[in-house]
Amino acid sequence: MSEVFLWDVDRKAALSGLITGTYLGGEREALSGRSVLIATQGQLATALALIELDGVVRRFVICPSDVPAAQLPSIIATAEIDGIVSDRAIPGLGELVRGPCIAPSRDPEPSAGEPADRFATEWVLLTSGTTGTPKLVVHTLEALTGAFAGRAQPLAGVVWATFYDIRRYGGLQIFLRAVTGPTSLVLSNLEESPSDHLNRLAQCGVTHISGTPTHWRRAIMNPAAKVFQPQYVRLSGEIADQAILDGLKALWPHAKVGHAYASTEAGVGFEVVDGREGFSASLLDAAHGELRMKLEDGSLHIRSDRVASRYLGEAAPALASADGFVDTGDMIERIEDRCYFRGRRGGIINVGGSKVHPEEVEAVINRHPKVRMSLVSAQKSPFTGAIVVAKVVLNGSAAAADPAAVAQTESEIRQLCQQHLARHKIPALMRFVSSLHVTGAGKLARGHA
Repeated sequence: MSEVFLWDVDRKAALSGLITGTYLGGEREALSGRSVLIATQGQLATALALIELDGVVRRFVICPSDVPAAQLPSIIATAEIDGIVSDRAIPGLGELVRGPCIAPSRDPEPSAGEPADRFATEWVLLTSGTTGTPKLVVHTLEALTGAFAGRAQPLAGVVWATFYDIRRYGGLQIFLRAVTGPTSLVLSNLEESPSDHLNRLAQCGVTHISGTPTHWRRAIMNPAAKVFQPQYVRLSGEIADQAILDGLKALWPHAKVGHAYASTEAGVGFEVVDGREGFSASLLDAAHGELRMKLEDGSLHIRSDRVASRYLGEAAPALASADGFVDTGDMIERIEDRCYFRGRRGGIINVGGSKVHPEEVEAVINRHPKVRMSLVSAQKSPFTGAIVVAKVVLNGSAAAADPAAVAQTESEIRQLCQQHLARHKIPALMRFVSSLHVTGAGKLARGHA
């Protein structure tokens, strides 16, 4: 078998180096049985720490680098942190944690061997926390790998990559899929330009890659996307509308394009590979292996052995219902034999008593060939309570057009909305902007997320 690597921008680590070596030095044993915060600057250091510490510590909390420092005291107290793996300066961290703090090395050192005690390590992930302190979601390694464990080994030559940060659920799934394959994995880097990243994917021979629809909308408009020729493209984390699915297939006609449903709490649900938005209603009508799904008041509920075990903390709410179902909060509309994602329950806009899902409106706007992406939100109105407002990013050539051409594009978008949306869902205001804010998880930033 060929060597398996984890690639970052400036270095790569061979997984074989962890067989007889360690990136945590002789101090690794000091973390045995502890609850450990992994808060490294780069993803590669996190990846190596996850591999080394599973089974060594009783719990680790995987902390993305963009988590505000003000949230760390609550996270540390809730998770009862008594050990740290970090290579970055976090003010006041030493005062909050009474335990060893280990800085991972860039190169493996000789290992003293396997620890005497083994633990069923809890893998703790953070929710997005965009509306406050994130929840701490407890998984087991078995649950995290349940979607692909035990499957046939991948074909030779497979190299995975992901636009996600592996410290978020979507990225962690790809990391685990790669290292248990085992296949090499190319990691993303926030400091790398989109063009440089796409060129690096091509240079590393990436064949399989995942990201959010927002990641892909930004990538396919980059000229470097034509250099990169993947065999398999996967979307998850946001609603995959028909426009982005068709765009990816047009760019890479020989690639397999699929979109998957997953969440930090509910785990991996299912994958759709028929080239269409939404999913087959048959998934609701019968059991598929250990997966069960149902709709309650329009919201998708999931039960499977991939669901997280609980939220961490004495005052934390129940993660699942008494019968084991997780309410995802994702609203579904069933039309004959197909189910369509409409948006988040918490993001509904109320226009004079009528409901509007922002994502449903965006899906229509995104169909226009000159639109790169869009974001729909509410604006207060004294007459209807709220009106629908759309921010639209045009592709490069359209964005550089004269004002008259942009006005014509707006007229065409409005005609498209009139054809496919009820009157109260059509944006009252439309603004053309150069970019939209994207969260650290690679999703459009929404106030209700």
